[in-house]
Amino acid sequence: MTSDNGQYHLTIHDLPTDERPRERLKNYGAASLSNAELIAILLRTGIKGENVLNLSARLLTEYGGLLGLARAEFTDLAAKRGLGPAKASQVKAALELARRLVLASPNARPQITSPSDAANLLMLEMGGLAQEHFRVILLDTKHYVLGIPTLYKGNANAAIIRAGEVFRPAIKAAATATILVHNHPSGDPTPSPEDVQVTRRLIDAGKMLDIAVLDHIVIGNQRYVSLKERGLI
Repeated sequence: MTSDNGQYHLTIHDLPTDERPRERLKNYGAASLSNAELIAILLRTGIKGENVLNLSARLLTEYGGLLGLARAEFTDLAAKRGLGPAKASQVKAALELARRLVLASPNARPQITSPSDAANLLMLEMGGLAQEHFRVILLDTKHYVLGIPTLYKGNANAAIIRAGEVFRPAIKAAATATILVHNHPSGDPTPSPEDVQVTRRLIDAGKMLDIAVLDHIVIGNQRYVSLKERGLI
């Protein structure tokens, strides 16, 4: 198929019938498709020298999977080779619908019953980040996840972390408990004295708001440390 500007685009219809994601979805169900195949259905066309399945796989690799793709800035995604604003909009809209579906189905939300549950929820995504990110897991009364907003990017040192910014999303979501999470880009999850200091300060602030700070998870390269398990809080 030729695009409006004359550039050749490989479409799903250029692939053998048994390799076309849309046909596989019809015959075997959406659950049988890989993430790359599902994204390929959204994108529909590839670019010269790269079919749509390869384009989808490249995007997943570059962003570290669906979570990274969901968190990508729109402008960054639209600038990727083979996308543009229209296709970036399709991807972001589909991922946002998926996020809302999870939030609308309480039984489908992850439930945190241990530090390992919290760590495993974010370790794949955060373990490879080049910058430090500080996030908070918002929990309901049964410790089902309500949301996981990112509060700081860069050097989230103790001096800049404000209790108001940490608990504002918790109050908005009517969360009764939180778990703090941040990563160490060095790969070593050993908590610093500042990590312990800010956690204790936020625990005290949470008590005043009746919002419990259950733990602080520090994520490294395929490893994590729970301050609660270490007896530091």
